[in-house]
Amino acid sequence: MLVRKATERDLDRAMELYDVARAFMRANGNDVQWVNGYPSRELVENDLAVGNLLVCEDEGEVAAVMAYIEGPDETYATIDGAWLADRPYWVVHRIAVGSSGRGVGSFCLRWAVDDAAARGCDLRCDTHELNGVMRRALARAGLVECGVIHIADGTPRVAFQTP
Repeated sequence: MLVRKATERDLDRAMELYDVARAFMRANGNDVQWVNGYPSRELVENDLAVGNLLVCEDEGEVAAVMAYIEGPDETYATIDGAWLADRPYWVVHRIAVGSSGRGVGSFCLRWAVDDAAARGCDLRCDTHELNGVMRRALARAGLVECGVIHIADGTPRVAFQTP
């Protein structure tokens, strides 16, 4: 597998992956995260334009997409709980995998953990409390639950950070 910066050629596939992820969340009891068409094509196009959109190729096919963003992230300025450390960090947002069972999501998260560490930084991420699949994936990738943050619309998310 290979993680690389996305190109305009990847946009349609990225949107397909977000559709698959939304359907997966709904099928697994999470009907409150990524509603109303989130993430929008406009948001994904912006991630691409500023160089934050990455894709993961598995056997030459785009199998996952994520936003990988250098902190600080204003969403993480306040936490009900405590960050493990106040060091520079990178963030994974909007990760979506096309199919489960091949380890693509775990590969992407491990890649982000390793990349952030190579830059001398931590990795932070958040997800909805009902997103058990993502919470387990973050824990397997070595991230630790730190508390609860609130996203722009005021809804809570479980926050994670590398130790």
